[in-house]
Order: sequence, then C-alpha cells, then structure tokens
Amino acid sequence: MSSATVSLLKLFVPDFIVENFDFKRVFEDSETIDFELKELNTPPTEWDGIKVFSKGVLPQIVIQHIPIRGHRIFYHIIRCRWLNNESSKVIYLNWTLVEKGTRITREFAAFLKEINLYSAE
Repeated sequence: MSSATVSLLKLFVPDFIVENFDFKRVFEDSETIDFELKELNTPPTEWDGIKVFSKGVLPQIVIQHIPIRGHRIFYHIIRCRWLNNESSKVIYLNWTLVEKGTRITREFAAFLKEINLYSAE
C-alpha cells in the first residue's frame, strides 16, 4: 500500500487496522462504506520462540465503526490462525477490536458512551 494511501486511511480508520490488516476491497453506496480487511499473515514477535505454521483463517466477522460523513462504516474482518508445532494447537492473535458484548469497535463504543453522558445532563 502506498504511503499516501496509508496516510489517508489513518484519518478514517484506527491505526491498529492500518498496521495489521490488508485492505482487500471497499464497497460504498449512499448509506454505507464497507471495508474488507484481511489480517497480515505475520506471526507476532512474541511467538519468535515457537514454531508456527499458517493454518488458514477464522470465519469473517463484521463490526461497525464510527460513521463518517453520513455513512455507516462496517469492517468485514478475516483473521489468520496458526498451528503451534510444539503443542499441535491452533493459535491466533487475541485482538481487542470489538467492545465486549457488542459488534462495534471500542472507539465507537466510547463515542456512544460520551454522547450518552452529555444527553443525560
């Protein structure tokens, strides 16, 4: 991805997503923008002492993010998984993309909580 594209995306999506996912496609209509994202197939440095092999992907999840310019934003996320050769267990990164108990990003949840606090006053 070009540096200009990355700079532009950083204005609209969390840095974490820009740094750890490939943008496969973007779909836009009059009401929504859908980003199709695939996690980079790069095991994290904390697994350096473990032999891991790519084991495909987890089922796609869809989460909602903060609306942009009147459009609802959805991330269609495909995450990687690996096989730990020593334990023969499938492992994956435990990203905290989604606010617990919801299907929205943590940033969007914090935004909604803040709005709710102001409306209660």
